[in-house]
Amino acid sequence: MVKIVTDSTSDIPSELVRKLGITVVPSYVTFSGKSYLDGVELSRQQFYEKLISSKEIPSTAAPPPAFYEQVYRSLAEDAEEMVSIHLASKYSGIYNSAQVGAREVAGTRIAVVDSAQITMGYGWLVVAAAEAAQAGASYDEILDLVEEMKPRMRVLAALGTLEYLYRGGRVSWVRALVGTLLRIKPILEIRTGEINLVERARTTRNALSRLLALVQELGLLERAVVLHTNAPDLASSFADELQKLDPGWTRFITQAGVTIASHAGPGAVGVACVIK
Repeated sequence: MVKIVTDSTSDIPSELVRKLGITVVPSYVTFSGKSYLDGVELSRQQFYEKLISSKEIPSTAAPPPAFYEQVYRSLAEDAEEMVSIHLASKYSGIYNSAQVGAREVAGTRIAVVDSAQITMGYGWLVVAAAEAAQAGASYDEILDLVEEMKPRMRVLAALGTLEYLYRGGRVSWVRALVGTLLRIKPILEIRTGEINLVERARTTRNALSRLLALVQELGLLERAVVLHTNAPDLASSFADELQKLDPGWTRFITQAGVTIASHAGPGAVGVACVIK
């Protein structure tokens, strides 16, 4: 069976990881010069506590290529083929590190895929690949599936503030809105590696209402998860509204990890989905 690998910033819930036999490689999270292995040395709750109290925006860093090489060599004892799907290369060196590590493992076919997405925006690619692998799909069939799904991935999020995007300094258009940082609730879309401002709302309630409308405009959803950054009550209320629009949707809520939280800050609610 083809082995499926990803990194911890995919935010795939642990129950799905176990059920589907996905190998998750922890990334590094750095606060004020000190690095922690995501989910190993720093729990999700500890991460949010530091995010709120820290004066600096956390960053992610890739484990060295030797780390990935070791993972691939271990998996190669039971499998000759692997598909390794990772965070958008625009936002991290994880993809490049995995590529270098894969080249050091002879006798094994390893496809390292740049998802061009963040959080469950590529977590769904990983889940679909793992489901296909368990069903007996071949290496090439899994890669075709992933490439076919990529254009159908969407991540939309309503933020409580633009402050974290501004402090992070990676999104150029935020500078033009610096005078309105405290007065708007932005709605963002992440697609093919780009973070785009879709709309601006004045209140959290209006932002979530517009977010729901934007999700509805996407059309039929194949898969969807409601994400939040330490805002479980807002996420639950939003999920209630989403279920009214799509009664067939299986309610699925998860807390977003370091990649989206470091850009969005606490209090954000989003949706990561696959369009049919």
